[in-house]
Amino acid sequence: MVTPVLPATARTLLARTARVQRDGRAPSLVAGVVRDGGLAWSAGRGDVAEPHTDVQYRLGSISKTVTALVVLRLRDEGRLGLDDLLEEHVPDTPFGERTVGQLLAHLAGASSESPGGWWERVPGGSLAELRLTDDDVVLGSARRFHYSNLGFGLLGELVARHRGRSWVEVVRDEVLLPLGMERTTPRPTGRAAQGAAVHPWADVVLPEPEHDAGVMAAAGQLWATLADLGRFAAFLLGDTGDVLSPATLEEMTVPAGIDSSSPGWSAYGLGVQVLRVDGHTLIGHGGSMPGFLAGVFVDRSEQVGAVMLANTTSGLDPLVPGLLADLRAAEPRIVDAWVPSPPPLPLDSLGVWFWGPAPLVLRAQSGGLLHLGPLPGRSGRASRFAPRADGTWVGLDGYYAGETLRIAPDHLDLATFVLTRTPYDPEAPVPGGVDERGWTAP
Repeated sequence: MVTPVLPATARTLLARTARVQRDGRAPSLVAGVVRDGGLAWSAGRGDVAEPHTDVQYRLGSISKTVTALVVLRLRDEGRLGLDDLLEEHVPDTPFGERTVGQLLAHLAGASSESPGGWWERVPGGSLAELRLTDDDVVLGSARRFHYSNLGFGLLGELVARHRGRSWVEVVRDEVLLPLGMERTTPRPTGRAAQGAAVHPWADVVLPEPEHDAGVMAAAGQLWATLADLGRFAAFLLGDTGDVLSPATLEEMTVPAGIDSSSPGWSAYGLGVQVLRVDGHTLIGHGGSMPGFLAGVFVDRSEQVGAVMLANTTSGLDPLVPGLLADLRAAEPRIVDAWVPSPPPLPLDSLGVWFWGPAPLVLRAQSGGLLHLGPLPGRSGRASRFAPRADGTWVGLDGYYAGETLRIAPDHLDLATFVLTRTPYDPEAPVPGGVDERGWTAP
């Protein structure tokens, strides 16, 4: 059950929202914060009809996250791998040697936009009509992050070919309807805001056009209401239903490409942006199309999110991170009480181990995980590990992500390193052996 924010919190959130709408001169703006599975507060400012939660705005690049979900569903079904070459699924493009995972993380070196007219403001066509050439490959693969709308157009085509239906039909049936996002559509239906550009030197507006983007729809076509975007925030917080497994959602959030142009810590996972703001990691996506700006970001550690939709082409100050900061400050999360739980290993396997002369601590964590890291107050490599069926452990994050940990009574074997109970224990199989003279003072 969703718990509404306190009245004082609501005033703080409204004050920030009202200032952003006024100072950014957006014809209309709707915003909200999400917790407990839904909108805990929302408001509309400017020329927006009530209920403001049921007016459609264009999502822009938030559509990319929806596209990523169906690509990962195909992966989880065994129909493709993230290391598959695009040629295996969408042949005869200049990106045939780039992988599905590189496209999802904007690491494929594809041009930022599709060739031809400005795809966001003119009607779109098929992949064949784009007439892609080698000129559309602008960087080497896996060299650097380069945001690419074209790359997600190609992923939408991959989805359509695998399912034998249009991208629109696939995302509707596999993501939107299962999540209850019935007011999220490829074109505006019912009550919808008119996209607008605001003149830079006068308080006058110009309507922006809206078209079917064709093959580029997967990069920015969707329209949604604030209520539906709030449901999508709840999905990003872990309420995945039958759309995606929690493990795959977690995989999406791992940074792959770093956006070095960002003034702060900013990265991209698999179809999601990963931001580090004021010590908090935010997961989600921003969106912009001519006439519209949008944003959905969640703080998974605090289990809160924020959403925003506006009908203006540009000019708004960031709102979503500020709403999350206001909510954390006004109503800090009360975490669950600690309760004892059985460790996944015997107690005598836990505690201090030495990587050479460096002490590390192996700790049990909730959920049946292990954590290996430096002593408190010291820096060094750290990772969490999850159990495998064969008795080994696999690294989940940090330096040892994907590496195998084997635990023996007298040593740990991790990525060729042997950790011992005492520094370079001569009774353990230390690579290179231990000098028979032992520890001495020359």
